Amino acid sequence: MTIRPPRSGGPTGRKPQAGKSSASKFRGGKAQADGRARTGPRTSARDAAERAARNRGEDAGTRDPWGAQAAAAPAPARPPKPRRDAAAPRDAAPRDAAAGKPGGRPPAKRSAAPSPALASAPAPGPTRREQRAAASATLASGVQTLTVEPDEAGMRIDRFLTARFPLLPFTRVQTIVRKGELRVDGKRAKPNDRLEPGMSVRVPPLRLDQPTERPRSAAREQDDAAFIRSLILYEDADMMILNKPFGLAVQGGSGTVRHVDGLLAALTGPDGQKPRLVHRLDKDTAGCLIIAKTRLAAATLAKSFRSRAARKIYWALTAGVPRVRQGRVSTYLAKEEPTDADARMRVAKHGDEGASHALTYYAMVDQAAQKLSWLSFKPVTGRTHQLRAHAAHIGHPIVGDPKYFSVENWELPGGIQNRLHLLARRIVIPHPRTGKPVDVSAPLPPHMAQSWNLLGFDAARYDPIVEAPEA
Repeated sequence: MTIRPPRSGGPTGRKPQAGKSSASKFRGGKAQADGRARTGPRTSARDAAERAARNRGEDAGTRDPWGAQAAAAPAPARPPKPRRDAAAPRDAAPRDAAAGKPGGRPPAKRSAAPSPALASAPAPGPTRREQRAAASATLASGVQTLTVEPDEAGMRIDRFLTARFPLLPFTRVQTIVRKGELRVDGKRAKPNDRLEPGMSVRVPPLRLDQPTERPRSAAREQDDAAFIRSLILYEDADMMILNKPFGLAVQGGSGTVRHVDGLLAALTGPDGQKPRLVHRLDKDTAGCLIIAKTRLAAATLAKSFRSRAARKIYWALTAGVPRVRQGRVSTYLAKEEPTDADARMRVAKHGDEGASHALTYYAMVDQAAQKLSWLSFKPVTGRTHQLRAHAAHIGHPIVGDPKYFSVENWELPGGIQNRLHLLARRIVIPHPRTGKPVDVSAPLPPHMAQSWNLLGFDAARYDPIVEAPEA
């Protein structure tokens, strides 16, 4: 029996065992006499890939087996290689590339039939890499990245989203920010954080609801424009101040169809600029509401509110007569339900979650039979429901307040309507262009004027709140 010498690349200097051929000793997966597994010729994974490419008739030097584009491209068609003769020596068959990898698993016993991958081109279809890329693209299809413009400097994040996406409900805006779905320069943000020009705002898929109302007619546009113009107390090229009536919401919400922000669309100019809200009033609070006509004016006026350069005076009819005719209310306020945009405010402690400091000065202008008081307020801060919560906190809630009025055994005097008696009486704010103060006062709404006449209050009486400190 003739002993065939070992192939090049195999071990040298070893004598074959008696009765066994060297060929059987070098078959994949066979153990040697000393118990060590035979791994075959040493090679690398890249060599194996190049060898497989050559077997398929491809250019091994230009194809990258791990590239996304190459993986997606099917191999060119090539006639299958002729089968080897079953009687041919097993050593002549090409060895598995995995057999030459140091420390690799021993390959399975080879059969005479060639591998299907070598016999024909792979079946066409998306690879796993392509499937993952397609899934990622689907997930990110609704993501938007917005850049803050110079005229949007200083805007709150929630106001920025409301301005960019008018169809997006304000409650949805707050939910997006609170859950961290919105990112500013890659970081989470709070609804009251301010934006600066050039910042990158990543907005998640919004799934905006399509407007259900019918298309606006020209006659309706004219009616809305005429109604808004009938409310104007002051107007110039940059801003206007409206006398918001009782019961008209400033912004839309659940079940709110008619509101100031929607009516302002009727005043859109030829350049497409729609007047913008600068601040808000409660739905049942009447009085001065500032509107900006341009983005630059809106940003400047908003800064005036943040820096407390704007001075506001409110009038209210309250239950009872305060023992201290003029005073100062300083508390922390927090929402009873943090997820509700119109939740009732409670007096909190410093350090409580969501608590913000609120400061208000008040002065009693007049009183009626020790039962009702005409109070004038000057808020220094601008928290939600601040005046209503502070009036209730000092024991003199505002008449007609459905949230904070809780006086036991109290009956509404005859002739006084059960409506919120709160008026944004006066506002003084620097003009956005000239910086000169704009001073505007609003008249009493009809239900408050009726109460003033019934109680004998004189609206022209001197208001001592003007002498209160500014901070």
